[in-house]
Amino acid sequence: MVSVSAAVFAQPKTISQATVYTTTNVIAPEDDDVSNIQNQGGGGGFNFRNMGDGETKTTTYIKNDLVKTNFKSESFRGSIYRDNAARTTTTVFEMMGSKQGFSASDDDQAEMRRKLDSTMKEKAKADTSFHYRERKPSQSTATVAYTEESKKIAGYDCKKAYIITDRLLGKDSLEVWYTPEIKFPNLSSTGGTSGLGNNFGGTNNFDKVDGFVMQYSRDMPRGRKMEVKVTKIEIGDVADKEFVVPKDVEIKSMKDMNGQGGGMFRMMQGNRQ
Repeated sequence: MVSVSAAVFAQPKTISQATVYTTTNVIAPEDDDVSNIQNQGGGGGFNFRNMGDGETKTTTYIKNDLVKTNFKSESFRGSIYRDNAARTTTTVFEMMGSKQGFSASDDDQAEMRRKLDSTMKEKAKADTSFHYRERKPSQSTATVAYTEESKKIAGYDCKKAYIITDRLLGKDSLEVWYTPEIKFPNLSSTGGTSGLGNNFGGTNNFDKVDGFVMQYSRDMPRGRKMEVKVTKIEIGDVADKEFVVPKDVEIKSMKDMNGQGGGMFRMMQGNRQ
């Protein structure tokens, strides 16, 4: 039985400090032809659009308004530092033997997205073979349909729910598994593109679920599928040093990168939740 009304469980306990381990798998179709994908790297021939394929392991450290996510896959690794009080996101990226650091406020990200949409629209006008869908602020509304179906995930009792989103072309429904036992400030899920900042991460409506999202899967562009699952949660004190950006990496403001950060921004937008 499904209930769209509020869940009947006790209110989840808010946890201010914890470490969450998550696995994300992006599965490509067997007939995927990478050679036909337009280069999105912004130069140098590297294709950002497929760098998220395969398995990515993430470790997320939570301490009040601070969130740090370490991520690692076969093709790239790095850390994302999110300060929710300051509304800033700093990313340290290690790929092909080099490290880069980018920092952006939420306002910076919104402005970069606006400029990217404008540039891509102009390109689409000039080149009819180039297809680009402008990303506009979501006008959709979402409700959560709770069910009684349950299972254990990472030692937590979890319930299945559906996030139902009303859009212009109909309704979308996303199945999620969540624990009604706990939640974290400023963070409703891990893995996927969680932790990337408000505009990098997109809108997933997970914050409407009365608990912490532990598992979900969703369809992605070009026939891909993303599967996200929490594997372990450790509740307890997190050291302040975890949120200190390394001193050996030069951190540049993404808005001042003169296009160098554009490839990364397009990658984040293309792979967002």
